[in-house]
Amino acid sequence: MDNGWPNLQTLALFVAIVEEGSLGAGARKVGMAQPNASRAIAELEADMKAELLVRHPRGSYPTAAGLALVEHSRNLLQSVQEFTEWVTEGRTEQPLKLHVGASMTIAEALLPAWAADMRTRFPASRVDVSVMNSSQVIEAVQKGHLQLGFIETPHVPVRLHARVVQEDKLIVVISPNHEWANRTGKISLRELSETPLIVREIGSGTREALQELLADYDMAEPIQVLNSNAAVRVVVEAGAGPAVLGELALRDHLALGRLLSVPFEGSGVTRPLTAVWSGPRRLPILAGELVSIASNHI
Repeated sequence: MDNGWPNLQTLALFVAIVEEGSLGAGARKVGMAQPNASRAIAELEADMKAELLVRHPRGSYPTAAGLALVEHSRNLLQSVQEFTEWVTEGRTEQPLKLHVGASMTIAEALLPAWAADMRTRFPASRVDVSVMNSSQVIEAVQKGHLQLGFIETPHVPVRLHARVVQEDKLIVVISPNHEWANRTGKISLRELSETPLIVREIGSGTREALQELLADYDMAEPIQVLNSNAAVRVVVEAGAGPAVLGELALRDHLALGRLLSVPFEGSGVTRPLTAVWSGPRRLPILAGELVSIASNHI
């Protein structure tokens, strides 16, 4: 280290060695000759005054000190990458862009306000939103098509990073003319499971939340399967039958009396609304800011 500053190329080499499992593979990954890589690691160990790698004929693996260095190095290298991107964007005067995927309830009820708040904080930013169901958001994030996703299902693949930003209460909703409108007392989960419902499609967070709620029962065949909350609301309002949806998707319609909420045994059950992303655990600045806005927005 010169003047106490770390050599970023050496740190990138060290991280690559740990990730690839050998000095040779790590050197190839960063485009460095193996003899130069050996010298760089030896100098790094001398600077750190600690053994960082255990050499073995079948590869190299980090010591306890090496593992600690890898974690700090990844954070530093990620920060350097973010800084470099920021400098490049500023020099070319390009707008800050964020491509986000969001499941239906979040896209309809929450994300517009989050994006407006983002625009206030970062006037040059642009948030492009793809609206899809939770399973589609997860797949797009995994494939790298989206920088950030917001989902309603509690089932997040272990390969993705996740942070719960809000919660949404599940409610049973009917039209004012439905036979349950004048009912007293709560509907049991068994009766709810035996009642044909209007439901969202397989893969939606709303459908998965309903299935989890009624996991102990056999569900009746649905009246209709629809691929958006808006479509479900229209059919329920027309009197076709009840549905179970998140309260966020229904607030305006409930306030206007166009739909009614019916108490049921699962009243108070909530589902998480979660931000998901791949790659480094630490989010890039713009994505991190949007997640912070989502977490603190009322």
